[in-house]
Amino acid sequence: MHPGAWWIWAISLGTAATRTTNPLLLALLIAASAYVVATHRSSAPWARSYSAFAKLAFAVLLIRLVFAVALGSPIPGTHVLLTLPEIPLPHWAQGIRLGGEVTAEALVFAAYDGLKLATLLICVGAANALASPSRLLKSLPGALYETGVAVVVALTFAPHLIADVQRLRAARRLRGRPDRGVRGLLQVGLPVLEGALERSVALAAAMEARGYGRTADVPARIRRTTAALTLGGLLGVCAGTYGLLTAEGGSYGAPLLLAGIVAALAGLRLGGRRSPRTRYRPDPWGPRAWLVTGSGVAVAALLTLASSRAPEALHPGVVPLTAPTLPLWPAASILLALLPAFVVPREHS
Repeated sequence: MHPGAWWIWAISLGTAATRTTNPLLLALLIAASAYVVATHRSSAPWARSYSAFAKLAFAVLLIRLVFAVALGSPIPGTHVLLTLPEIPLPHWAQGIRLGGEVTAEALVFAAYDGLKLATLLICVGAANALASPSRLLKSLPGALYETGVAVVVALTFAPHLIADVQRLRAARRLRGRPDRGVRGLLQVGLPVLEGALERSVALAAAMEARGYGRTADVPARIRRTTAALTLGGLLGVCAGTYGLLTAEGGSYGAPLLLAGIVAALAGLRLGGRRSPRTRYRPDPWGPRAWLVTGSGVAVAALLTLASSRAPEALHPGVVPLTAPTLPLWPAASILLALLPAFVVPREHS
């Protein structure tokens, strides 16, 4: 399976999560991504990062609720759960409240908002657990090779760090030494940092031995054309994405996004001439990759359509406080995200 297909699938699910605050639909997105990860992730160290992203998502949800309790919420409410001591603030801090009444409406609104961000983080974690970073780097265009190396190194740092911490804690437990609390963390931290430094030095040596950073000479006209196409394409992608995410930009968002993608791809194609690289056994983009990509894009497109056709179902109200309902056809469209679990063979590594 091409690693880019997994990333497009996961990003599409994250895009679908941004179109709704319905906790039932968000729970379906989390369950679909978790099932695919559980059935298709390998035993490689980078595949263990999904649990770390899930813990991070849970922490984000808790922090959002704590902020709603401590700093108040702009959402009015009548169901007061508790009243905290309110700290008076100066006049220049108007609009900010520390303490005061905590209402059920404010907590539910904060939970909906935090769950949406948590779902987005879990979808990104699914991409990290399913797509091999080294294969993803090999699949990047030549113009993005240097940037891709930096991104892949950054993405693999956290999984390797988690693996080192688990290995050292297991070793300390076998020796009868404490592995929890502040003392255990301090005694584990130094070997973890030492291992990270050794990997950085080994990576730098390997990159130097393989001629990393070597570029070819291209005419100045092609360099200027490449820069103009790439910069203009990225600006078009940003503006088109903003238009799609706002209600007012629905008319110009899609055409601007498509034009930006075409210009950016043309710039990347020309920019690849500066990187004289060859690929050994490149990953093919086969029918399974198209099915995985199409399932994710279909979920994002259908949830976007549902947010405009039935906004009250995808955004349950909190004032007055009502229980969320499960809309049938948006929920059925999320089930398309399970298609990779049945069409992609499992990897054993």
